[in-house]
Amino acid sequence: MNTGTAELVTPELLRRHDVPGPRYTSYPTADRFVEAFRPDDYARALRQRRAGAAALVLPLSIYVHVPFCESLCYYCACNKIITKHHERAAEYLRYLAREVDLHTAELGLGQNVSQLHLGGGSPTFLSDAELRELMAMLKRSFKLTPGGEHSIEVDPRTIDHSRLDTLADLGFNRLSFGVQDFDPAVQKAVHRIQPAEQVFALVKAARERGFESVNVDLIYGLPQQTPESFARTLQQVCELRPDRIALYGYAHLPERFKPQRRIASAELPGAAAKLAMLSGALEGFMGAGYVYVGMDHFALPNDALAVAKRQGRLHRNFQGYSTQSDCDLIGLGVSSIGRIGATYSQNAKTLEEYCDAIDHGRFAVVRGLALSRDDLVRRAVIMALMCQGELLFESINLAYLMDCRTYFAPELEALRELQDQGLVRVDDSGVQVTATGWFFVRAVAMVFDRYLQADRNRARFSKII
Repeated sequence: MNTGTAELVTPELLRRHDVPGPRYTSYPTADRFVEAFRPDDYARALRQRRAGAAALVLPLSIYVHVPFCESLCYYCACNKIITKHHERAAEYLRYLAREVDLHTAELGLGQNVSQLHLGGGSPTFLSDAELRELMAMLKRSFKLTPGGEHSIEVDPRTIDHSRLDTLADLGFNRLSFGVQDFDPAVQKAVHRIQPAEQVFALVKAARERGFESVNVDLIYGLPQQTPESFARTLQQVCELRPDRIALYGYAHLPERFKPQRRIASAELPGAAAKLAMLSGALEGFMGAGYVYVGMDHFALPNDALAVAKRQGRLHRNFQGYSTQSDCDLIGLGVSSIGRIGATYSQNAKTLEEYCDAIDHGRFAVVRGLALSRDDLVRRAVIMALMCQGELLFESINLAYLMDCRTYFAPELEALRELQDQGLVRVDDSGVQVTATGWFFVRAVAMVFDRYLQADRNRARFSKII
Protein backbone atom coordinates (compact mmCIF):
# COMPACT_ATOMS: atom_id res chain seq x y z
CA MET A 1 0.00 0.00 0.00
CA ASN A 2 2.98 2.34 0.15
CA THR A 3 3.83 2.28 -3.54
CA GLY A 4 0.67 3.86 -4.91
CA THR A 5 -3.09 4.09 -4.71
CA ALA A 6 -4.31 4.05 -8.31
CA GLU A 7 -4.93 0.31 -8.26
CA LEU A 8 -6.74 0.59 -4.90
CA VAL A 9 -8.66 3.87 -5.02
CA THR A 10 -10.14 4.44 -8.45
CA PRO A 11 -11.84 7.68 -9.53
CA GLU A 12 -15.08 5.69 -9.78
CA LEU A 13 -14.88 4.64 -6.12
CA LEU A 14 -14.03 8.18 -5.04
CA ARG A 15 -17.04 9.55 -6.89
CA ARG A 16 -19.35 6.84 -5.58
CA HIS A 17 -18.39 7.57 -1.97
CA ASP A 18 -18.27 11.35 -2.26
CA VAL A 19 -21.12 11.53 0.28
CA PRO A 20 -21.48 12.89 3.84
CA GLY A 21 -21.09 10.63 6.85
CA PRO A 22 -20.02 10.63 10.53
CA ARG A 23 -16.38 10.52 11.57
CA TYR A 24 -17.26 8.07 14.38
CA THR A 25 -15.15 9.56 17.12
CA SER A 26 -18.05 8.14 19.11
CA TYR A 27 -21.11 6.00 18.59
CA PRO A 28 -23.80 7.15 18.86
CA THR A 29 -22.50 10.36 17.33
CA ALA A 30 -22.72 13.69 19.18
CA ASP A 31 -25.70 14.89 17.14
CA ARG A 32 -27.73 12.18 18.95
CA PHE A 33 -27.14 13.63 22.40
CA VAL A 34 -30.28 14.80 24.22
CA GLU A 35 -30.97 17.61 26.68
CA ALA A 36 -32.70 15.17 29.01
CA PHE A 37 -29.20 14.11 30.13
CA ARG A 38 -28.39 16.58 32.90
CA PRO A 39 -25.57 17.43 35.36
CA ASP A 40 -26.97 15.01 37.94
CA ASP A 41 -26.76 12.17 35.42
CA TYR A 42 -23.13 13.04 34.76
CA ALA A 43 -22.31 13.20 38.47
CA ARG A 44 -23.93 9.79 38.94
CA ALA A 45 -21.75 8.33 36.17
CA LEU A 46 -18.63 9.69 37.88
CA ARG A 47 -19.67 8.16 41.22
CA GLN A 48 -20.31 4.83 39.53
CA ARG A 49 -16.84 4.92 38.03
CA ARG A 50 -15.31 5.61 41.44
CA ALA A 51 -17.27 2.77 43.03
CA GLY A 52 -16.53 0.27 40.27
CA ALA A 53 -13.44 -1.53 39.01
CA ALA A 54 -12.84 0.95 36.19
CA ALA A 55 -11.22 3.48 38.52
CA LEU A 56 -8.65 0.85 39.52
CA VAL A 57 -7.71 -0.56 36.12
CA LEU A 58 -8.66 1.98 33.44
CA PRO A 59 -6.79 5.28 33.23
CA LEU A 60 -8.56 8.47 32.28
CA SER A 61 -8.19 10.68 29.25
CA ILE A 62 -8.60 14.44 29.71
CA TYR A 63 -9.48 17.02 27.09
CA VAL A 64 -9.28 20.73 27.89
CA HIS A 65 -10.95 23.18 25.53
CA VAL A 66 -9.39 26.64 25.32
CA PRO A 67 -11.85 28.61 23.15
CA PHE A 68 -9.87 31.79 22.55
CA CYS A 69 -8.26 32.87 19.27
CA GLU A 70 -6.75 36.22 18.33
CA SER A 71 -7.79 35.98 14.69
CA LEU A 72 -10.74 34.46 12.83
CA CYS A 73 -10.04 31.73 10.26
CA TYR A 74 -12.94 31.79 7.83
CA TYR A 75 -13.13 28.00 7.35
CA CYS A 76 -13.33 27.28 11.08
CA ALA A 77 -16.21 25.24 12.50
CA CYS A 78 -14.79 24.96 16.02
CA ASN A 79 -16.26 26.48 19.14
CA LYS A 80 -14.14 29.62 19.57
CA ILE A 81 -14.11 33.17 20.89
CA ILE A 82 -12.21 35.74 18.83
CA THR A 83 -10.54 38.28 21.10
CA LYS A 84 -7.30 40.13 21.63
CA HIS A 85 -8.10 40.62 25.32
CA HIS A 86 -5.74 38.09 26.88
CA GLU A 87 -6.95 38.93 30.36
CA ARG A 88 -10.02 36.80 29.61
CA ALA A 89 -7.82 33.70 29.83
CA ALA A 90 -7.04 34.27 33.51
CA GLU A 91 -10.74 34.29 34.42
CA TYR A 92 -11.34 31.18 32.28
CA LEU A 93 -8.59 29.31 34.13
CA ARG A 94 -10.32 30.09 37.42
CA TYR A 95 -13.50 28.47 36.13
CA LEU A 96 -11.55 25.45 34.86
CA ALA A 97 -10.07 25.04 38.34
CA ARG A 98 -13.54 25.03 39.87
CA GLU A 99 -14.73 22.51 37.27
CA VAL A 100 -11.78 20.26 38.13
CA ASP A 101 -12.75 20.52 41.81
CA LEU A 102 -16.27 19.36 40.95
CA HIS A 103 -14.76 16.27 39.32
CA THR A 104 -12.40 15.40 42.15
CA ALA A 105 -15.29 15.75 44.62
CA GLU A 106 -16.93 12.82 42.82
CA LEU A 107 -13.84 10.86 41.71
CA GLY A 108 -11.34 11.60 44.45
CA LEU A 109 -7.81 12.89 43.96
CA GLY A 110 -5.05 11.14 42.04
CA GLN A 111 -6.94 9.31 39.28
CA ASN A 112 -4.46 8.03 36.69
CA VAL A 113 -4.47 9.93 33.37
CA SER A 114 -2.75 8.35 30.36
CA GLN A 115 -3.84 10.88 27.73
CA LEU A 116 -4.08 14.67 27.94
CA HIS A 117 -5.02 16.90 25.03
CA LEU A 118 -5.35 20.68 24.90
CA GLY A 119 -7.46 21.91 22.01
CA GLY A 120 -9.50 24.87 20.93
CA GLY A 121 -9.71 27.56 19.73
CA SER A 122 -6.02 27.93 20.28
CA PRO A 123 -4.43 26.67 23.52
CA THR A 124 -1.33 28.72 22.73
CA PHE A 125 -3.49 31.81 23.23
CA LEU A 126 -2.56 31.21 26.88
CA SER A 127 0.68 32.79 28.08
CA ASP A 128 3.54 30.63 29.33
CA ALA A 129 2.58 31.48 32.92
CA GLU A 130 -1.06 30.52 32.25
CA LEU A 131 -0.03 27.23 30.66
CA ARG A 132 2.07 26.49 33.73
CA GLU A 133 -0.91 27.33 35.95
CA LEU A 134 -3.18 25.02 33.96
CA MET A 135 -0.74 22.10 34.07
CA ALA A 136 -0.09 22.60 37.79
CA MET A 137 -3.84 22.59 38.39
CA LEU A 138 -4.25 19.30 36.54
CA LYS A 139 -1.26 17.67 38.24
CA ARG A 140 -2.58 18.60 41.68
CA SER A 141 -5.83 16.77 41.00
CA PHE A 142 -4.80 13.92 38.69
CA LYS A 143 -1.77 11.68 38.23
CA LEU A 144 -0.29 11.97 34.75
CA THR A 145 1.14 8.50 34.20
CA PRO A 146 4.67 8.03 32.81
CA GLY A 147 4.66 7.21 29.12
CA GLY A 148 1.31 8.90 28.59
CA GLU A 149 0.40 10.97 25.56
CA HIS A 150 0.36 14.69 26.36
CA SER A 151 -0.51 16.74 23.28
CA ILE A 152 -1.37 20.32 22.46
CA GLU A 153 -2.71 22.05 19.35
CA VAL A 154 -0.38 24.84 18.24
CA ASP A 155 -1.11 27.90 16.15
CA PRO A 156 2.28 28.63 14.50
CA ARG A 157 1.49 32.34 14.61
CA THR A 158 1.38 32.33 18.43
CA ILE A 159 4.57 30.44 19.26
CA ASP A 160 8.33 30.79 19.03
CA HIS A 161 11.34 28.72 20.02
CA SER A 162 11.25 29.81 23.66
CA ARG A 163 7.60 28.78 23.93
CA LEU A 164 8.57 25.34 22.61
CA ASP A 165 10.96 25.11 25.57
CA THR A 166 8.06 25.89 27.89
CA LEU A 167 5.84 23.21 26.35
CA ALA A 168 8.63 20.64 26.64
CA ASP A 169 9.28 21.60 30.28
CA LEU A 170 5.57 21.20 31.05
CA GLY A 171 5.65 17.61 29.82
CA PHE A 172 3.99 17.90 26.43
CA ASN A 173 5.43 15.27 24.10
CA ARG A 174 3.25 15.74 21.02
CA LEU A 175 2.50 18.87 19.03
CA SER A 176 -0.14 19.45 16.36
CA PHE A 177 0.48 22.39 14.03
CA GLY A 178 -2.46 23.91 12.18
CA VAL A 179 -1.14 24.47 8.63
CA GLN A 180 -4.14 23.86 6.32
CA ASP A 181 -2.31 25.07 3.18
CA PHE A 182 1.03 26.72 2.39
CA ASP A 183 -0.22 28.59 -0.68
CA PRO A 184 -0.26 32.40 -0.02
CA ALA A 185 -3.44 32.97 -2.07
CA VAL A 186 -5.31 30.28 -0.14
CA GLN A 187 -4.04 31.62 3.19
CA LYS A 188 -5.27 35.09 2.27
CA ALA A 189 -8.69 33.72 1.21
CA VAL A 190 -9.19 32.00 4.58
CA HIS A 191 -7.63 34.83 6.64
CA ARG A 192 -4.74 32.76 8.00
CA ILE A 193 -1.35 34.08 6.89
CA GLN A 194 1.60 31.98 8.08
CA PRO A 195 4.68 31.61 5.85
CA ALA A 196 5.93 28.09 5.22
CA GLU A 197 9.38 29.12 6.47
CA GLN A 198 7.86 29.84 9.89
CA VAL A 199 6.37 26.35 10.16
CA PHE A 200 9.54 24.66 8.91
CA ALA A 201 11.60 26.48 11.54
CA LEU A 202 9.20 25.54 14.35
CA VAL A 203 9.06 21.86 13.37
CA LYS A 204 12.87 21.75 13.19
CA ALA A 205 13.09 23.34 16.63
CA ALA A 206 10.51 20.90 18.03
CA ARG A 207 12.57 17.95 16.82
CA GLU A 208 15.70 19.43 18.39
CA ARG A 209 13.83 19.65 21.70
CA GLY A 210 12.89 15.97 21.59
CA PHE A 211 9.13 16.02 21.09
CA GLU A 212 8.07 12.46 20.32
CA SER A 213 5.67 13.31 17.52
CA VAL A 214 4.78 16.34 15.41
CA ASN A 215 1.47 16.43 13.56
CA VAL A 216 0.45 18.76 10.74
CA ASP A 217 -3.19 19.48 9.89
CA LEU A 218 -4.15 20.08 6.25
CA ILE A 219 -7.47 20.92 4.58
CA TYR A 220 -8.39 20.37 0.94
CA GLY A 221 -11.34 22.06 -0.73
CA LEU A 222 -10.55 25.58 0.51
CA PRO A 223 -11.16 28.73 -1.57
CA GLN A 224 -8.54 29.47 -4.24
CA GLN A 225 -7.18 25.92 -4.03
CA THR A 226 -6.50 24.02 -7.23
CA PRO A 227 -5.09 20.51 -7.70
CA GLU A 228 -1.87 22.16 -8.90
CA SER A 229 -1.53 24.56 -5.95
CA PHE A 230 -2.38 21.83 -3.44
CA ALA A 231 0.19 19.54 -5.05
CA ARG A 232 2.82 22.15 -4.20
CA THR A 233 1.64 22.18 -0.58
CA LEU A 234 1.79 18.37 -0.50
CA GLN A 235 5.35 18.46 -1.78
CA GLN A 236 6.32 20.96 0.92
CA VAL A 237 4.70 18.82 3.61
CA CYS A 238 6.62 15.77 2.40
CA GLU A 239 9.81 17.84 2.65
CA LEU A 240 8.80 18.94 6.14
CA ARG A 241 8.22 15.27 6.97
CA PRO A 242 6.08 15.53 10.11
CA ASP A 243 5.55 12.31 12.03
CA ARG A 244 1.79 12.49 11.46
CA ILE A 245 -0.49 14.19 8.96
CA ALA A 246 -4.20 14.84 9.36
CA LEU A 247 -5.91 15.59 6.05
CA TYR A 248 -9.48 16.91 6.20
CA GLY A 249 -11.96 17.77 3.49
CA TYR A 250 -13.47 21.24 3.91
CA ALA A 251 -17.23 21.16 4.47
CA HIS A 252 -18.79 24.49 3.42
CA LEU A 253 -21.80 24.95 5.71
CA PRO A 254 -22.26 28.73 6.02
CA GLU A 255 -25.82 28.29 7.29
CA ARG A 256 -24.38 26.54 10.38
CA PHE A 257 -21.01 28.24 10.82
CA LYS A 258 -21.12 32.02 10.59
CA PRO A 259 -17.39 32.58 9.80
CA GLN A 260 -17.79 30.56 6.59
CA ARG A 261 -20.14 33.22 5.22
CA ARG A 262 -17.02 35.27 4.49
CA ILE A 263 -15.95 32.66 1.95
CA ALA A 264 -17.21 33.24 -1.58
CA SER A 265 -18.75 30.01 -2.86
CA ALA A 266 -17.49 30.84 -6.37
CA GLU A 267 -13.90 30.57 -5.09
CA LEU A 268 -14.37 27.01 -3.84
CA PRO A 269 -12.99 24.16 -5.97
CA GLY A 270 -15.55 21.87 -7.59
CA ALA A 271 -16.12 18.23 -6.75
CA ALA A 272 -13.78 16.96 -9.48
CA ALA A 273 -10.97 19.24 -8.27
CA LYS A 274 -11.47 18.14 -4.66
CA LEU A 275 -11.30 14.50 -5.65
CA ALA A 276 -8.12 15.22 -7.61
CA MET A 277 -6.61 16.84 -4.51
CA LEU A 278 -7.54 13.87 -2.35
CA SER A 279 -6.22 11.37 -4.86
CA GLY A 280 -2.99 13.35 -5.17
CA ALA A 281 -2.60 13.43 -1.39
CA LEU A 282 -3.11 9.69 -1.04
CA GLU A 283 -0.63 9.00 -3.80
CA GLY A 284 1.89 11.59 -2.62
CA PHE A 285 1.97 10.73 1.08
CA MET A 286 2.05 6.99 0.62
CA GLY A 287 4.63 7.36 -2.12
CA ALA A 288 6.72 9.33 0.40
CA GLY A 289 6.62 6.41 2.83
CA TYR A 290 3.70 7.34 5.06
CA VAL A 291 1.36 4.67 6.38
CA TYR A 292 -2.34 5.31 5.83
CA VAL A 293 -3.54 4.84 9.40
CA GLY A 294 -7.20 5.31 8.55
CA MET A 295 -9.81 7.97 7.91
CA ASP A 296 -7.82 11.15 7.31
CA HIS A 297 -4.62 10.16 9.09
CA PHE A 298 -1.13 9.27 7.90
CA ALA A 299 1.96 8.47 9.97
CA LEU A 300 5.60 7.58 9.40
CA PRO A 301 6.19 3.83 9.84
CA ASN A 302 8.04 4.25 13.16
CA ASP A 303 5.48 6.62 14.70
CA ALA A 304 3.51 5.16 17.59
CA LEU A 305 0.24 5.51 15.65
CA ALA A 306 1.53 3.45 12.71
CA VAL A 307 3.02 0.89 15.10
CA ALA A 308 -0.32 0.62 16.94
CA LYS A 309 -2.10 0.01 13.65
CA ARG A 310 0.31 -2.78 12.69
CA GLN A 311 -0.12 -4.40 16.10
CA GLY A 312 -3.91 -4.06 16.17
CA ARG A 313 -3.84 -1.63 19.13
CA LEU A 314 -5.52 1.38 17.57
CA HIS A 315 -8.27 3.07 19.56
CA ARG A 316 -10.57 5.95 18.74
CA ASN A 317 -12.02 8.74 20.85
CA PHE A 318 -13.22 12.32 20.44
CA GLN A 319 -9.70 13.42 19.48
CA GLY A 320 -9.49 10.80 16.70
CA TYR A 321 -7.17 7.80 16.50
CA SER A 322 -5.12 7.09 19.61
CA THR A 323 -2.48 4.67 20.84
CA GLN A 324 -3.93 4.76 24.34
CA SER A 325 -6.24 2.08 25.67
CA ASP A 326 -10.00 2.47 25.52
CA CYS A 327 -10.71 4.71 28.51
CA ASP A 328 -13.11 7.15 30.06
CA LEU A 329 -12.74 10.76 28.95
CA ILE A 330 -13.25 13.90 31.03
CA GLY A 331 -13.99 16.98 28.95
CA LEU A 332 -13.13 20.26 30.65
CA GLY A 333 -14.15 23.71 29.48
CA VAL A 334 -16.82 25.22 27.28
CA SER A 335 -18.38 22.79 24.72
CA SER A 336 -16.12 19.87 25.77
CA ILE A 337 -17.40 16.34 25.29
CA GLY A 338 -16.80 13.52 27.75
CA ARG A 339 -17.42 9.82 28.06
CA ILE A 340 -17.84 8.09 31.41
CA GLY A 341 -18.86 4.43 31.41
CA ALA A 342 -21.90 3.95 29.20
CA THR A 343 -22.63 7.68 28.99
CA TYR A 344 -21.63 10.65 26.84
CA SER A 345 -21.93 14.28 27.91
CA GLN A 346 -21.27 17.76 26.54
CA ASN A 347 -20.71 21.05 28.32
CA ALA A 348 -22.51 24.28 27.49
CA LYS A 349 -21.41 25.80 24.19
CA THR A 350 -21.44 29.44 25.31
CA LEU A 351 -19.04 30.88 27.85
CA GLU A 352 -21.88 32.63 29.69
CA GLU A 353 -23.85 29.43 30.19
CA TYR A 354 -20.73 27.48 31.13
CA CYS A 355 -19.69 30.02 33.75
CA ASP A 356 -23.24 30.30 35.13
CA ALA A 357 -23.35 26.55 35.82
CA ILE A 358 -19.99 26.60 37.59
CA ASP A 359 -21.07 29.66 39.61
CA HIS A 360 -24.04 27.63 40.84
CA GLY A 361 -21.76 24.79 41.92
CA ARG A 362 -22.86 22.29 39.29
CA PHE A 363 -21.35 20.62 36.25
CA ALA A 364 -21.79 22.58 33.01
CA VAL A 365 -23.27 19.55 31.21
CA VAL A 366 -26.26 20.54 29.07
CA ARG A 367 -26.80 17.38 27.04
CA GLY A 368 -25.62 13.82 26.69
CA LEU A 369 -26.73 10.23 26.34
CA ALA A 370 -27.03 7.06 28.40
CA LEU A 371 -26.24 4.27 25.97
CA SER A 372 -28.66 1.38 25.46
CA ARG A 373 -27.50 -2.20 25.03
CA ASP A 374 -27.99 -1.85 21.27
CA ASP A 375 -25.83 1.30 21.33
CA LEU A 376 -23.06 -0.56 23.17
CA VAL A 377 -23.11 -3.49 20.77
CA ARG A 378 -23.03 -1.25 17.72
CA ARG A 379 -20.30 0.90 19.27
CA ALA A 380 -18.16 -2.21 19.70
CA VAL A 381 -18.79 -3.23 16.09
CA ILE A 382 -18.13 0.21 14.61
CA MET A 383 -14.95 0.76 16.64
CA ALA A 384 -13.67 -2.69 15.68
CA LEU A 385 -14.14 -1.79 12.02
CA MET A 386 -12.70 1.72 12.39
CA CYS A 387 -9.66 0.68 14.42
CA GLN A 388 -8.82 -2.94 13.57
CA GLY A 389 -10.48 -3.15 10.17
CA GLU A 390 -12.38 -6.29 11.06
CA LEU A 391 -15.45 -7.50 12.89
CA LEU A 392 -15.07 -10.95 14.43
CA PHE A 393 -18.49 -12.42 15.16
CA GLU A 394 -17.23 -14.69 17.94
CA SER A 395 -15.75 -11.85 20.00
CA ILE A 396 -19.03 -9.88 19.85
CA ASN A 397 -21.06 -13.03 20.57
CA LEU A 398 -19.02 -13.77 23.70
CA ALA A 399 -18.94 -10.19 24.95
CA TYR A 400 -22.66 -9.55 24.54
CA LEU A 401 -24.14 -13.08 24.69
CA MET A 402 -25.76 -12.83 21.29
CA ASP A 403 -25.76 -14.26 17.78
CA CYS A 404 -24.09 -11.60 15.68
CA ARG A 405 -25.17 -13.00 12.32
CA THR A 406 -28.83 -13.04 13.34
CA TYR A 407 -28.77 -9.68 15.12
CA PHE A 408 -27.11 -7.94 12.20
CA ALA A 409 -28.77 -9.90 9.39
CA PRO A 410 -30.06 -6.72 7.60
CA GLU A 411 -26.66 -5.05 7.90
CA LEU A 412 -24.80 -8.06 6.56
CA GLU A 413 -27.18 -8.13 3.62
CA ALA A 414 -26.52 -4.43 3.03
CA LEU A 415 -22.77 -5.13 2.99
CA ARG A 416 -23.18 -7.13 -0.21
CA GLU A 417 -22.92 -3.95 -2.27
CA LEU A 418 -19.66 -2.95 -0.56
CA GLN A 419 -18.39 -6.50 -1.00
CA ASP A 420 -19.13 -6.28 -4.73
CA GLN A 421 -17.08 -3.05 -4.79
CA GLY A 422 -14.15 -4.87 -3.19
CA LEU A 423 -14.30 -2.94 0.08
CA VAL A 424 -15.08 -5.83 2.45
CA ARG A 425 -15.01 -9.61 2.66
CA VAL A 426 -17.81 -11.30 4.58
CA ASP A 427 -17.62 -14.95 5.67
CA ASP A 428 -18.76 -17.14 8.55
CA SER A 429 -16.14 -15.68 10.89
CA GLY A 430 -16.88 -12.02 10.34
CA VAL A 431 -16.30 -8.93 8.23
CA GLN A 432 -12.84 -8.00 6.98
CA VAL A 433 -12.11 -4.54 5.54
CA THR A 434 -9.91 -4.91 2.46
CA ALA A 435 -6.87 -2.78 1.59
CA THR A 436 -9.10 -0.74 -0.70
CA GLY A 437 -11.92 -0.66 1.85
CA TRP A 438 -9.66 0.89 4.48
CA PHE A 439 -9.82 4.16 2.52
CA PHE A 440 -13.64 4.00 2.73
CA VAL A 441 -13.96 2.56 6.24
CA ARG A 442 -16.53 5.20 7.22
CA ALA A 443 -18.86 3.82 4.54
CA VAL A 444 -18.48 0.34 6.07
CA ALA A 445 -19.18 1.62 9.58
CA MET A 446 -22.22 3.57 8.41
CA VAL A 447 -23.98 0.33 7.53
CA PHE A 448 -24.14 -0.52 11.26
CA ASP A 449 -25.32 2.95 12.38
CA ARG A 450 -28.95 2.44 13.39
CA TYR A 451 -29.65 6.16 13.77
CA LEU A 452 -28.18 7.05 10.40
CA GLN A 453 -30.03 4.29 8.58
CA ALA A 454 -33.27 5.43 10.23
CA ASP A 455 -33.25 9.06 9.15
CA ARG A 456 -30.85 9.27 6.17
CA ASN A 457 -30.23 12.94 7.03
CA ARG A 458 -26.49 13.10 6.38
CA ALA A 459 -26.10 16.66 5.16
CA ARG A 460 -24.78 17.75 8.58
CA PHE A 461 -21.70 15.53 8.24
CA SER A 462 -18.44 15.99 6.35
CA LYS A 463 -17.74 13.89 3.23
CA ILE A 464 -16.59 10.38 4.12
CA ILE A 465 -13.44 10.66 2.00
